[in-house]
Amino acid sequence: MSTSLGSRGWQERAGRGGGEGPWTRGRGPRCAACSPAGLAAPDSALAPPSALSSAPLRPPLFPLFLLLLLPPRPLPDFARSDPQGCPLLRTPLAARTLSAARPRRFTMLKALFLTILTLALVKSQDTEETITYTQCTDGYEWDPVRQQCKDIDECDIVPDACKGGMKCVNHYGGYLCLPKTAQIIVNNEQPQQETPAAEGTSGATTGVVSASSVAASGVLPGGGFVASAAAAAGSEGQTSRNNFVIRRNPADPQRIPSNPSHRIQCAAGYEQSEHNVCQDIDECTAGTHSCRADQVCINLRGSFTCQCLPGYQKRGEQCVDIDECTIPPYCHQRCVNTPGSFYCQCSPGFQLAANNYTCVDINECDASNQCAQQCYNILGSFICQCNQGYELSSDRLNCEDIDECRTSSYLCQYQCVNEPGKFSCVCPQGYQVLRSRTCQDINECETANQCREDEMCWNYHGGFRCYPRNPCQEPYILTPENRCVCPVSNAVCRELPQSIVYKYMSIRSDRSVPSDIFQIQATTIYANTINTFRIKSGNENGEFYLRQTSPVSAMLVLVKSLSGPREHIVDLEMLTVSSIGTFRTSSVLRLTIIVGPFSF
Repeated sequence: MSTSLGSRGWQERAGRGGGEGPWTRGRGPRCAACSPAGLAAPDSALAPPSALSSAPLRPPLFPLFLLLLLPPRPLPDFARSDPQGCPLLRTPLAARTLSAARPRRFTMLKALFLTILTLALVKSQDTEETITYTQCTDGYEWDPVRQQCKDIDECDIVPDACKGGMKCVNHYGGYLCLPKTAQIIVNNEQPQQETPAAEGTSGATTGVVSASSVAASGVLPGGGFVASAAAAAGSEGQTSRNNFVIRRNPADPQRIPSNPSHRIQCAAGYEQSEHNVCQDIDECTAGTHSCRADQVCINLRGSFTCQCLPGYQKRGEQCVDIDECTIPPYCHQRCVNTPGSFYCQCSPGFQLAANNYTCVDINECDASNQCAQQCYNILGSFICQCNQGYELSSDRLNCEDIDECRTSSYLCQYQCVNEPGKFSCVCPQGYQVLRSRTCQDINECETANQCREDEMCWNYHGGFRCYPRNPCQEPYILTPENRCVCPVSNAVCRELPQSIVYKYMSIRSDRSVPSDIFQIQATTIYANTINTFRIKSGNENGEFYLRQTSPVSAMLVLVKSLSGPREHIVDLEMLTVSSIGTFRTSSVLRLTIIVGPFSF
């Protein structure tokens, strides 16, 4: 006998074959110990292997060879005593037999003792653990919840399980490929009510499959009750090892079943067809559904269901509108809910993108430029601006010219002329524009004049005049110093000024007063003389005042504003008197003052 360790625990097996085997329950024959074949095991010393394999065993936690060190128990003397009641063996042959069997008995008892001790130790180390078997056969998988194997639906997990337009029918441990018109039915009726079947196999165009495994349900999703599986498995069909019968219905739709008046019982939602099979009732087409007017009828196998239209949801038995605007994020800017739907709107200056949700800015300057001059796009809007010299009108789109001449009277020195988007300054005749705003007098005496040869051109503000080169009148004569002198030899000259000097000057109109405008000074100074100055003529309105500044000079002062154009001739006289009164003389300066027409 030997001991072996298997994959599931310790097991005992017989070391030699033949006979009834090494394991015996209860007591053996009375003289089994005296048999030459061997010794019987003590009563209930070992359990049969079937009893050992029923409980899982673990290997001992210490090496087995330590057990061999235990001392063996002394063997009984079979020559002196026989617990079984066998007669004593005293013959020489018996003595030799006992002497030869004594080592063999010792070895067997030692092995028996070690085996019992090992089993006791193993059993003492047993826990309440159990081995869970999770291996299932092909077509099944382990269900950890129910702790058992369950069938695998290959039609659900195997992609394109059946080829050639066949439909997949799941079966315990596998699946079948049947024609699309085939039905799986069971029969609780008598065999004589079976629908006749033509010859053929599962490869027929139309067929029926009957299975005893589904007979307990009584009704399948497809229909009603036909012949039983045992009756269907006749010569007209092929029976598989799963007790499926695959039969072919008559291919001719005009063929009438053998018992056309037979009525079959169909489940609720099904009705009998002309071929005596149960077919689904389309309640939605027949109008037998109970859906409301605002609901959609969906036909199901054996029943129907009522669904709400898109954009509605069920609340009790009614369909209410779904407010999509309350479910963010839908619209980028503004959402408008409508019955059963919604749509998005954008603020002014934006437009919907292609996805009908997002709002993008409209570039009004590119799309439809409404500005009269300059357009600037901003986010959601635009602004218009005008060129220099223009301003936006009240509509904020068009531009109106700015009349700069009305805004200020100081833009131009003389006159402002408004132009579209700008202005310009002009000057009167005799002036020219300087630096675009001021007016400067034109010296016509330097450019072009119409004075004669015997005339002298005199320029004034805004024009010119021609005066005679020799202004002297009788009895005065012109001297090289451009003075008019009355000769002493002429008796008339005694009552006249000794000399007359002609001078010219121009002033602007409306000149501020008082203002010093002209200075006179004696050219000849005599000793022991006194000089006095006065305005001899030309000051009838009191516009001027002559102020003596030194013994030999005086300043003509304008005390009233003069407006032009105008010409004033003022005679300024200087009287010279001897301190001792021996002589008296006078000189006149005839000053021509030309007042220009403008203040510039």
